[in-house]
Amino acid sequence: MELLLPQSLDEALDMKASRPDALPMCGGTDLMVELNFDRKHPTAIIDLTRVPELRHHGDDAGRYFLGAGVTYSRIMREVPAAVALCQASRTVGSPQIRNRGTTGGNLGTASPAGDALPVLAVYDAEVVCVASGRRERSLPWDAFLLGVKRNTLEPGELILGARWTPPRGPGSFSKIGTRNAMVISVAGLCLQVDEDTRTVRVALGSVAPTVIRARDAERAIAAAMEGAGLWERPDAALSEAATRAFAEAVSAAANPIDDVRGSAEYRRHAVRVLAARALGWALDERRGSMVGSGGKS
Repeated sequence: MELLLPQSLDEALDMKASRPDALPMCGGTDLMVELNFDRKHPTAIIDLTRVPELRHHGDDAGRYFLGAGVTYSRIMREVPAAVALCQASRTVGSPQIRNRGTTGGNLGTASPAGDALPVLAVYDAEVVCVASGRRERSLPWDAFLLGVKRNTLEPGELILGARWTPPRGPGSFSKIGTRNAMVISVAGLCLQVDEDTRTVRVALGSVAPTVIRARDAERAIAAAMEGAGLWERPDAALSEAATRAFAEAVSAAANPIDDVRGSAEYRRHAVRVLAARALGWALDERRGSMVGSGGKS
């Protein structure tokens, strides 16, 4: 196996064009597992850790761009405004893994258990791919992720990063595993309120062949909040029945399987509980923001 060490994006793209069979590696936290268990036998690996263009993040003409090589540790330190993404980053592995792992790796692996993926889904992120000659191609997250460890990345392409319009409103990420740290998600949920569009977005991980949005639940809770006057008055009350209906709709969106980490029934129950909790956190935060602003919504 040959190890290729590009020092720039152009060099990496040229290597990928000439060696489309070569596997790109940034943090290697997923790929090395596959190699150690003898599941993959690449003829070459392109180590992207030295490519500076992949480590960039920041404002991009009013949208936010996160380079594929930005580690979870850096996200936690440098992107505090993306609360849900920071929370997801904090759940990834150990400090050593967070110092190496990246959202680009989650996208490339395309595992439904990738912790960053539900967050990118509620951000309505697009995935930016790039090929030799700096030819870029952007796809919505749900067009890029096709199924269990399948995506639409073409042979000569690399993942440049993800781009989204930052939502204004509270968001959170939570997951359930067999223990509290260094664990693959049994079920994960990200909820994001967008005050500007008066929507609530919910994405689920580890409960379907790929990350999914609970669209029916989103529409139902946005309407319930509208009916309760919550968009104008964050201190208004949402009925317990509306919360239960939302949680049930989120659970109904799941399409899980039984495996060694949990049963399908348990996963449906888990996202039902996570949905109710996440909604409660968001409503409490909106209510608290109103108090902190002197009652102005």
